[in-house]
Amino acid sequence: MPRTYRQSSSGLFVLQLHSALLQFPNVCFILALLTDITYWKTANLMWQNFSDWLLFAGLVVGGVALLVGIVELFMQRGEDRRPYWLHALGSLIVLALAFWNSLVHSADGWIAVVPSGLVLSAITVVVLLITDFYGRFIRSRRLGHQ
Repeated sequence: MPRTYRQSSSGLFVLQLHSALLQFPNVCFILALLTDITYWKTANLMWQNFSDWLLFAGLVVGGVALLVGIVELFMQRGEDRRPYWLHALGSLIVLALAFWNSLVHSADGWIAVVPSGLVLSAITVVVLLITDFYGRFIRSRRLGHQ
């Protein structure tokens, strides 16, 4: 039988805020991968600039989402926090990879994206998808939907 937890209104707000904030960097990092692929195929410098801006926006909002997630983590009472720390670690790894990718993209021209920027974007998206899937799994267990 699944365990259900009572949520305070402030705790529910933080959970919803974290979930909403988390989607923006996810989209930015996935789009950065797509713009890197487009740059690789077309060699049009505009796509590298799009990737730079997408990585920057994803890092800023991702940092805020990570902070809100940590606040959410400390607001939980009476339950095992280890799964949530694992999700926070995964989110931190995604942000570290995206930051490294942003540094690689700061170089000029073709060498900024092909091959290292493209590979870093792909690795970031794979780790992001794994972390997001795990986060959805532990949230559904927390809310008793399983």
